[in-house]
Amino acid sequence: MNSSLESYANALWWHDSLVPPLAGHALQSDIEIDVAVVGGGYTGLSAALHLAEAGVRVAVFEARHIGFGASGRNGGQIIPGLKYDPDDLVAKYGPEHGRQLVQLAGGAADFTFDLIERLNIRCRPVRAGWIQAAHSPLALEPVVKRARQWQAEGVAVEILDRDEVAARTGTAAHFGGWRDPRAGSVQPLDFLRGLAHAAADAGAQICEQSEVQSLKPASDGPNARWQLGVGKHRVRARTVLIGTNGYPAKGLVPGLAQSVLPVQSMQLATAPLDATLSEKIMPGGVMLSQTRKLAFYMRRTPAGGFMIGGRGAVGNTEAPGLMTALERGMLQLFPDLRGTQILHRWSGHVCLSLDGLPHLHETSPGLYALQAYNGRGIALATRFGKMLADEIVSRSPAIYPKTKVKPIVWHSLRRPVMGLGVRWYWMKDRLGLASK
Repeated sequence: MNSSLESYANALWWHDSLVPPLAGHALQSDIEIDVAVVGGGYTGLSAALHLAEAGVRVAVFEARHIGFGASGRNGGQIIPGLKYDPDDLVAKYGPEHGRQLVQLAGGAADFTFDLIERLNIRCRPVRAGWIQAAHSPLALEPVVKRARQWQAEGVAVEILDRDEVAARTGTAAHFGGWRDPRAGSVQPLDFLRGLAHAAADAGAQICEQSEVQSLKPASDGPNARWQLGVGKHRVRARTVLIGTNGYPAKGLVPGLAQSVLPVQSMQLATAPLDATLSEKIMPGGVMLSQTRKLAFYMRRTPAGGFMIGGRGAVGNTEAPGLMTALERGMLQLFPDLRGTQILHRWSGHVCLSLDGLPHLHETSPGLYALQAYNGRGIALATRFGKMLADEIVSRSPAIYPKTKVKPIVWHSLRRPVMGLGVRWYWMKDRLGLASK
């Protein structure tokens, strides 16, 4: 059985990168800083970049290397919005706050692409939009309703019939859908490395191979609230941000790792398509995902291949049968890809929450945690990192609501429980019911 943790080395992005790795190093001595960031993914590096640009002394501590976690092995889709539709957010949080959250999440893709342009990151951005396609007639109505809500927010979304979805994607397996023009794709590892270089250039200290093993209140000194143990060294900081997401730093904050559900997403990528297939299958760089709960998501790779992802196993061991099912699903959607060489197969953890929303916590004064992007991590984590940096430097309080850490009572039984959940969602998908 292959380890999902070590699967990063098989990911396409590690074999087709334009941005060199950061010349990071392990922490060499005790230090005192303003902000300590635990986790070198999009959340941590976005926060570190914007903190450093504001003149804050900030250091990032990554247990392995930049890009080891989800940020170095995701599908590279930059999709705005939360899993909740605009009307849902207004209903949940009220007219004023709900509308602010709609604007925050709905603008996350714009923010991310603007940041890429400002920093001149060579991550090969393509902004051809995202199509969410209805996998059944029953799923079409919720999709159209979602599109109408974003149209009411002034977004130039398109509602597509069955033939239009087929023409734009190359598969006739769907019954219509909608296209969000704000969305796009990047080479996700290059984007992350670009953030790391920019943060370092702005003055942030990036420490790789520097696992934070302990966290406790600082016992002395007026300028530090927290003491972190990193190997044999000690770090003192006024503020700590934990942004480890689906690769949790266990034991630092009680119950934090047990409050979310890391689950594998498996992916594969083909060799570049020939000219005929290239014009037919996902032309122009558009991205596609389905309304199934156990959905496939897909795009073209920067080199012109085809990439598809879908739900994997629970735990750190890959399930070969699920990878076989992913390849079978690809060929069911795109029979013309039969015989096309598959160059890369890999997996990584998506961090899910029970309510489908990201979780922002401030468990004690100056101790933040931000996690659970539910499959939309690039845009949301990048934008939320900036949001939290603004709060830390007192520019503005975070718009996104803070919640208490609530461990999932059945977390220790998550493998059998989620196995039953997969069967339930499989049945719903077979019945044609829609999911977000």
